Amino acid sequence: MCGIFAYINHLTPKSRREILELLVNGLKRLEYRGYDSAGVAIDAADQKDIAVLKKKGKVAALEELLQQQCLDLAVEECVDSHCGIAHTRWATHGEPSAVNSHPQRSGEDNAFVVIHNGIITNYKEVKTFLENKGYCFESQTDTEAIAKLVHHIYSQHKDYSFQELVEQVIQQLEGAFALCFKSRYFPNECVATRRGSPLLVGIKTRRRLSSDHVPIMYNNNKATRGVVPSLPRVNSHAHFEPEEEREVEYFFASDASAVIEHTNRVLYFEDDDVAHIKGGVLSIHRMSGSSTDPHQREIFTLKLELQQIMKGNYEYFMQKEIFEQSESIVNTMRGRLNFADGTVTLGGITDYIPEIKRCRRLMLIGCGTSYHSAVATRQLLEELTELPVMVELASDFLDRNTPVFRDDVCFFISQSGETADTLMALRYCKRHGALIVGITNTVGSSICRESHCGVHINAGPEIGVASTKAYTSQFVSLVMFALVISEDRISLQKRRADIIAGLHELDKKIKQVLALDDKVKALAEDLYRQRSLLIMGRGYNFATCLEGALKVKELTYMHSEGIMAGELKHGPIGADR
Repeated sequence: MCGIFAYINHLTPKSRREILELLVNGLKRLEYRGYDSAGVAIDAADQKDIAVLKKKGKVAALEELLQQQCLDLAVEECVDSHCGIAHTRWATHGEPSAVNSHPQRSGEDNAFVVIHNGIITNYKEVKTFLENKGYCFESQTDTEAIAKLVHHIYSQHKDYSFQELVEQVIQQLEGAFALCFKSRYFPNECVATRRGSPLLVGIKTRRRLSSDHVPIMYNNNKATRGVVPSLPRVNSHAHFEPEEEREVEYFFASDASAVIEHTNRVLYFEDDDVAHIKGGVLSIHRMSGSSTDPHQREIFTLKLELQQIMKGNYEYFMQKEIFEQSESIVNTMRGRLNFADGTVTLGGITDYIPEIKRCRRLMLIGCGTSYHSAVATRQLLEELTELPVMVELASDFLDRNTPVFRDDVCFFISQSGETADTLMALRYCKRHGALIVGITNTVGSSICRESHCGVHINAGPEIGVASTKAYTSQFVSLVMFALVISEDRISLQKRRADIIAGLHELDKKIKQVLALDDKVKALAEDLYRQRSLLIMGRGYNFATCLEGALKVKELTYMHSEGIMAGELKHGPIGADR
């Protein structure tokens, strides 16, 4: 995954130095999403061309390059309105290098530049089409094809608006993407869109916003498929603008952690939304819609605090989040589990409990760590709900065209709420009429918005890529669900009471384990000397084996495998025959 960040100021004077600092700081907040190269694009000193600066390595390397280029960029000069875009990359197409870094450009004149998070699956076809039109490619990325395609469409339709050009482009793209575009032909404008990858915009004004919603403009004319279709023009007057004063700042980002230091007012985009900022006005366009589609997007107020995304005294975010687990699991249970009378209330699913109790089966679907949290709780869910429980990897679930029925209840587990495979599996189950329950850590995420009901795990922001506190909070959330469903089972009351008593002591047990930090570190250093690890367990501990092996692979690149202890005799230690 990659991190994208864009900053647009309108009638709010900023020096180029301030703009660059904003862009670089935004990338630093997103560096957990990409760390092999970074780049920015801002207006050049003459305000007619675009300066693109890119560097292999971490954001600090880009920051050093920018300091060296200060004179050429006229950093002390103030501008009333400006659009700047920035990107931190995790390489998918092409090795980490300056030329493969983003922003990617349409040509040497930097007429169009784009930043991208995701993967374009048909980029080879688009690239071949453009090469036949005379375009030469300098990078190995799939993103460069997007930049050159928008330039090609512009050369054919110079009367199109920036937003119309991007709408033409995304009709040709297959795969997942979040995109931000900048162009010297459309100064101080920015267009952003998403499909399958997260994207939001933060809005900062001096006064209260005139509305908490942004209207959507639909174009219901059918677009023809194929490269560069001739789409009808879109004329829209649906837009958002600040009340009275026109001074406004916008922040596009992959994650709310990049904008919270500037504003807590954000809008989350849906797939195929095309957001256009021009003259301080934000408008949202969609290619088609029906009478049942929403006519506006809501602006949310984030509860996130800046100190929550800071490392504090810890060396790494993951280390910080490991030590936050005693607090995060309490936050997951707070207001939900009453230890005095043994009751559990999950407000997000209360209205659907009768339907859940009548279901045919429970399906727990996730990827990676979220999948392991489902494996960890499956046995307890079966015991307390007395329902069959299926645990599925989202990617495999889709490949099999799994049968799903209207009386199934499908849980979709994701820390971010934006996991692409999980989101596609959700939509598959929704089309088949199943009840959708989201288990996420991010309010306003795609899974949150598209679920019928759900449980927010309240673990707090998790910046570390290798999940820790989200895993334990997902586990606790699913256990609380099992307790809710079994509250009227007389035969299970003793078992429920024991589990609730265990949850009451859980934060203290976690603190006891964390107190062994030095001993655990010594053990880890010893294990790291090995070439390979086989982690064994059975029953409830099997999920811990899978999760432990995943963490070893994520953090050390060692070979590691989690295996059921009972399966050792069926091959791994089989004697020669």
